[in-house]
Order: sequence, then C-alpha cells, then structure tokens
Amino acid sequence: MLRLNRGTRIALAVVTLVVLGFMYIPLFVIIMNSFNSGRVAGWPIPGFSLEWWGKALVNPAVHAALLNSVIVALVATAFALLLGTLAAFALQRFRFFGQHTVNLLIVLPITLPGIVTGVALSNTFHQVLKPMGISVGYWGMIIAHATFCVVMVFNNVIARLRRMNPNLEEASMDLGAGIGQTFRLVTFPQFRSAFIAGGLLAFALSFDEIVVTIFTAPPGVETLPLWIMNQMARPNEVNQVNVVATVMILLSLIPVYFSQKASAAGDAK
Repeated sequence: MLRLNRGTRIALAVVTLVVLGFMYIPLFVIIMNSFNSGRVAGWPIPGFSLEWWGKALVNPAVHAALLNSVIVALVATAFALLLGTLAAFALQRFRFFGQHTVNLLIVLPITLPGIVTGVALSNTFHQVLKPMGISVGYWGMIIAHATFCVVMVFNNVIARLRRMNPNLEEASMDLGAGIGQTFRLVTFPQFRSAFIAGGLLAFALSFDEIVVTIFTAPPGVETLPLWIMNQMARPNEVNQVNVVATVMILLSLIPVYFSQKASAAGDAK
C-alpha cells in the first residue's frame, strides 16, 4: 500500500479543497440567490425571502418547459436503451466486416462538439427533409437527443457484456431453455445494472442538453435549460432562474446516485 509523507498529504488536501471549492461555491451562490429578497441577483444577498420560490413554482412557462424536458428525455432514453443495447450485442457477440468502423460511428456523436451536431441536424431537418415534405417538428428534437443518449447506454452495456461469462448462457441452452428464456433469466440479469445505469445517465444528459436543443427545438417549444438561458437576459427574472436551477441541482443528484449504485451493484457480482 502506497504511503505518503505528511507534506504530500497536506498538499493533496489543499488541492482537493481548492478544486471542490471551485466546483461547489458557485452552486452555493445560486442556491442562496434563490432565497434573495432583492429583485436582482447578487452577492452577498441583502436578505432571505421565499418570494421567488412562490413565483417560480406557479409559473406556467416553467411547468411547460419542465414537461417538455421530461417528455424528450424519457422518449430519447427509451430509444437509447433499445438501440444502444442492440448495438452492444451486435458488436460484442458477432464478428463482421467494418465492425470497428461501426463502433466508431456509434460513439462519435458524444465526442463531437454539441454545436456541430446541432448545426448538422438542423440543416438536415430544414434543408433536406423539409423540401421533401417531411416535417420532423417535436420528434426532431427527440431524435437529436437520442443520437448522443445511445452512446451512454452502448458504452455501459458493451463494457458489461465483455466481462460476462458466456458459459452460463450455453449451459442454459443445453438444459433446454430457449433463446428468450435464456435472455430473460440468465443474460439480462447479468447486464441489468449496466442497462439501468446507462438509462439513468442518458436521461440526465438529455434533460440537461442545451446546445443541440437550440438548433432542433421547433418554434415556441422550450425545454427547461432553454427556458433558463432565455430568462438570463432578463435581470428581474434571474432569481426565478436561480430557484429552478436549485431544484435541478437537487433532482440531478437522483439519477447520478442510482446510476452509481447500479454500477457498484453490478461490479460486486
């Protein structure tokens, strides 16, 4: 076991505190400003008030944006779970010409800058599909989110498949179980935690997406991150944004927590 001297431990502790402070102090400022009694966000806050919480929680624009974010994230995650899992099985269980190229193409959307993906999809929707009489509308935004959500599921599932013991499936088939029964009772339980973790990460990624959404959202439709960005140009509304951001910070902990828990459970098996 590696042992560090006292000076090194102190230096690591200081660096850790600086990094954590750099990451979390701005979040603390947002949370505190959600209780700001003043009309304009600032620091330090002049006093505490629940006025902005009351306004934000009954704001119909917030409700509509939240609903859009949840719908888009849920449907995009559903597509990602299906396509990402099928792609992971195809690339792990079979050998075919161009396999590495297909693997690269699946992972590529998450490595591209969001603005590149957004511009490419926007051009496709408006300059290629629309002249052909195909209007993607709301579904275009969902498809755009699904393109990078697939990667989250794919990476989690294929990593688990590579560690699975194929002998268990062969034993199940030898004992008379069909393909469906073997998948349900033997295969799926082995990668279930990775499947759930990938789905939770995909949902969180879609829910938080802003750049691709700017280019693919139909007119008049706002997701929650898009609503936040638009409200930042209105100083008198910034404290409502701080309330929504505080709620999002708290809600973001849920998928991350369960994703980590699912991954840890799978690694323990």
